[in-house]
Amino acid sequence: MLELLAPAGSPESVRAAVRNGADAVYMGFGNFNARRNAKNFTEEEFSKLTEYCRIRGVKVYLTLNTLVSDREFPAALEQLIKAVQMGVDAVIVQDLGLLRAVRKAIPDLPIYASTQMSVHNLDGVKKLAELGASRVVLARELSREEIAYICHNSPIEIEVFCHGALCMSYSGQCYMSSVIGRRSGNRGLCAQPCRLNYGLGPKANDFPLSLKDLCLIEHIKDLEKCGVSCLKIEGRMRRPEYVAIVTRIYKKAITEGGGPTREDIRELELAFSRQGFTDGYFISSKGRSMFGIREDTDNRELDIFAKAKREYTSGDAERVPVRFYCIARVGEPLRIGVEDDRGNRLTALGSIPEPSLTRSLTEEDLKTQLSKTGGTPYFAQEVNCLVDEGLYLPVSEINEHRRNLLDALTEMRAEPPSRRFFDYQYSPLYANSDLPPELTISVASAQQLTPELAQFRPSVLYVPLEELYLNLSRMEPFEENGVTKVAVALPPVIHDDERRDILRMLEKVKAAGVSEALVGNLGQIDLIKSFGFLLRGDTGLNIFNSESLHALRELGFISSALSFELRLAQIRDISKCIDTEIITYGRLPLMITENCTLKSSTNACACDNFPLLRDRRGALFPVMKLFGCRNLVLNSEKIFLADRFEHYSSIGLWAQRLSFTTENPKECVQIAARYLGLGNYEIPSRTTGLYYRGVE
Repeated sequence: MLELLAPAGSPESVRAAVRNGADAVYMGFGNFNARRNAKNFTEEEFSKLTEYCRIRGVKVYLTLNTLVSDREFPAALEQLIKAVQMGVDAVIVQDLGLLRAVRKAIPDLPIYASTQMSVHNLDGVKKLAELGASRVVLARELSREEIAYICHNSPIEIEVFCHGALCMSYSGQCYMSSVIGRRSGNRGLCAQPCRLNYGLGPKANDFPLSLKDLCLIEHIKDLEKCGVSCLKIEGRMRRPEYVAIVTRIYKKAITEGGGPTREDIRELELAFSRQGFTDGYFISSKGRSMFGIREDTDNRELDIFAKAKREYTSGDAERVPVRFYCIARVGEPLRIGVEDDRGNRLTALGSIPEPSLTRSLTEEDLKTQLSKTGGTPYFAQEVNCLVDEGLYLPVSEINEHRRNLLDALTEMRAEPPSRRFFDYQYSPLYANSDLPPELTISVASAQQLTPELAQFRPSVLYVPLEELYLNLSRMEPFEENGVTKVAVALPPVIHDDERRDILRMLEKVKAAGVSEALVGNLGQIDLIKSFGFLLRGDTGLNIFNSESLHALRELGFISSALSFELRLAQIRDISKCIDTEIITYGRLPLMITENCTLKSSTNACACDNFPLLRDRRGALFPVMKLFGCRNLVLNSEKIFLADRFEHYSSIGLWAQRLSFTTENPKECVQIAARYLGLGNYEIPSRTTGLYYRGVE
């Protein structure tokens, strides 16, 4: 049967989830989880809650799904070890370095790859299985058919979100909150700027980035047929009554196998919705109908919340099945035993029954008393008794044995699982290079590949796969100028049903002599290796610390871009076991969207013309078309560090990258010249990004 995983952002939410049938809960501990704004548990609270769940047969998954810096890494590991000692059943991880460390330091602990790792194809699942993950949480953008294909071919468990908030961007690939306001979604502090108003015209009068909440309550049977192991409810920032209502309704749908009633849908909408719900990705129906905003609610919401609270605060969750047996024989001590669903067995011996002077003890009497488990986590699934006739025992003795046995059983169930712990050996330190950074260039279109740009002879030229495939002749000026390293830049998102087209294009560019590739997703590694390309890492890999860089080295990468959410001082301190680069010019990517931003607003597709999203302050964000008719939302301002070369020239970088997106060919040449000290070109509106400010 499908596992139902509920969010727990507070002690009350834990109890609400358990009381309403959750099989597992996920919750954070400390500052390294993707909902840092949720109520943080104290160490004592976390310990008691994991024990509370363990006794009741509910698993606890620790969310350690944020990026951590080198200085934070030891504290993150320490928090994890504490949580494991308290009894967590698995850890949910985003950071590639943390995944590597957990596998080595606590090899018995199951590792679940967070949806923040942007896994959206079978290759990504297989790669994470190789890296030690035992479960992957898929991207929310996948269809029923895509989920089924992955599940049926996956070597590990697959988890999918079934209800709750939908981000406009692929999780782990959204930087809007950090670039605009320093509150990083990859660090658990997303400010949700996607929920604000934007416009494609002169006014910000629409909500083209705000999706309705996901709801797959009508597709439970389909998800089970797909082979999904676990259904996940989003909502650690929401109130416990929400958790109670949504968990109860989904649990009923899973156990009873039927569709939701009108009342179920009404309760889900009242608990939280944005003008209804969407299942658009799951049923392959993208578009305007998927979008919605939060509206004012009425008193009916308060009524169902009050009812939900009464239910999850009334008594204990009697959810653990136990079997009792009892033997009352002439001349022998009373024997009572209990066994739980984990195979734990306990036995108690009582007094020798006396001959009955009036009413004799019956099998029904014993069954009645042993079934009185109210106020405990247990319910009597079965009671087997063997009773000789004509015997007497006081009811109080039977009740006392029952209570003592269940108390002892609770102590057994409270014991945390045994895990092995090893001291984690941090990767060796590499001294920073004293050489100034070389120049690499990435382009968005073939029109930017001019003979004039070729004269600057970048160390590596990154060209999108589709552009390179269709315009190989534009490489000639670069070859003539001695540019020997051209890397094909793969699309950030490649679904399984798009793999054939990618293979066809890669075959052509490989045959043309291209030998390197820029990849930004773990699901692209084996595909690229199969062609013999050398691997270079892009910003989508979110490399935030030395251990993640070492993980890339073990995967065969020869270089990688570092996260642009790092400060220059943090970049300086990273141990660079492979060549590293940062973006020193260009519009940073803010979102990768499966829904076409323009089409969802205007019902027309014109992404090739760089439509502009206007925010309420008048800032304009260009939207670029990606492979698969996806969108890349770019920052309104460009990073410009040409006048700060001395700040980043001595922090050990192999290269600085000029990232050309919306620039015309002439601008590309002028900017490249400026960075090589051959001109004084300036841009009117610019930013230094996060290299000085950092993120929270």
